[in-house]
Amino acid sequence: MNSMNNQALVSELENRFSLLNVDLVSESQVAIDISNNDVHTVLAYLKSLGWKQLSMLTNVDWIEEGKYQLVYIIFNWDNPIYIQVRTKIERENPVFRTVTSVYPGAKYYERDVHEFFGVKFEGNPDSEKQLFLENWDDLPPLRKDFDAKAYSDRKYAKREYTKDFSNKGGKK
Repeated sequence: MNSMNNQALVSELENRFSLLNVDLVSESQVAIDISNNDVHTVLAYLKSLGWKQLSMLTNVDWIEEGKYQLVYIIFNWDNPIYIQVRTKIERENPVFRTVTSVYPGAKYYERDVHEFFGVKFEGNPDSEKQLFLENWDDLPPLRKDFDAKAYSDRKYAKREYTKDFSNKGGKK
């Protein structure tokens, strides 16, 4: 797929939706930033055009802005272009409506984002079931304000090491 096709896709999206930002990442990747009110409509539209695979949902913690950025990465097997559909939500009390009505497999990605960042996905009955962090009782660990050392110091006993295992610049 050449960048002209990317540009045609972007032009079509710009004519149909209010895009906040567009980034032509490469010949095979486009990123668009949209309002969180438009996510479901944009994803449904792109799915109707052939972007049938939700390859990933991830989250970026913009702590200085007080925002999270949800990033939906979708793929079209017939027109091999990845599209990142990005939107920002409030970092404090992060709640977003599930996209499982568009991409049913999103339920697993939403569980992951909930577990590691604390985003609640309304309408996903499985989003609060833990996948990895059984009995976790602290801030979600991928938040930028999570202090891994403080957590470790609280949860685990101190260890005394009798041998220095650090590498001193390659010297033995």
